[in-house]
Amino acid sequence: MKVLISIKAYTLRVLRSVYFKYAVVCIIGVILVGFLDDNSIWSHFKNTQRIEELSRERDKYTADFERDQAQIKELNKNPKAMEKIARERYYMKADDEDIFVLSDDEREAKPLETNERVE
Repeated sequence: MKVLISIKAYTLRVLRSVYFKYAVVCIIGVILVGFLDDNSIWSHFKNTQRIEELSRERDKYTADFERDQAQIKELNKNPKAMEKIARERYYMKADDEDIFVLSDDEREAKPLETNERVE
């Protein structure tokens, strides 16, 4: 019983302390700013991930741009390159040739139909 009374007295002394109020306010402030605010640690982490993602995307587009610029230079220098692109991408042909397009698409094999019935 003495233990409970001493715990109660200690708790009341801590709750009435001036420093307890400041400690509670500081803890609540850190929780609000650190986790619930727009500039919280969580949003900082998400923004860092987004920056990395956008950097990778920027690098990809820069590489695509450089490849396309090289291709444009090649097209301006070499008319055979323009003819190659016209044939490959747009299936254009000369008047005296035929084009056969082969596809790698996998199609489902249909079984042969027979007129016989299984009884």
